[in-house]
Amino acid sequence: MFTIRVYGILLNQRKQVLVSDEHIRGNYYTKFPGGGLELGEGTRDCLKREFMEEMNLQVEVGAHLYTTDYFQMSAFNPDDQIIAIYYFAKALEPITVPIRTIPFDFDEREKKIYEEKRQTETFRFIDWNDFSADSVTLPIDKIAATIVKELL
Repeated sequence: MFTIRVYGILLNQRKQVLVSDEHIRGNYYTKFPGGGLELGEGTRDCLKREFMEEMNLQVEVGAHLYTTDYFQMSAFNPDDQIIAIYYFAKALEPITVPIRTIPFDFDEREKKIYEEKRQTETFRFIDWNDFSADSVTLPIDKIAATIVKELL
């Protein structure tokens, strides 16, 4: 079984990289914003939908950055192979969700969501000089982070 995920690399005017800190089924992950492709949906539309669902943020999807080119088993289901697609993204409006400065700094609302759904997330920016493959958790994200650093 294949799972297709689409992620956005969003940099702000101060050249900081947006990441999502997530608590999923007892584990903590720092990753790029995005999510799963739905049936009948294009990859760029998926990324726009994910930013809207997660951040209530309209984005412009830019250039393609990377698509997984090796086997990566899902961290959540060993019967699934992950195909991840990365694009640059640009915010078309001000970000209105809370932006944290400390990793995994979940507020009471986010903690309650975790209790109900066994997953929650919050967002923060990482300064460009501090950003690297070590800033993110998942193996494919590490490759995308390395490519971003090499390109910019």
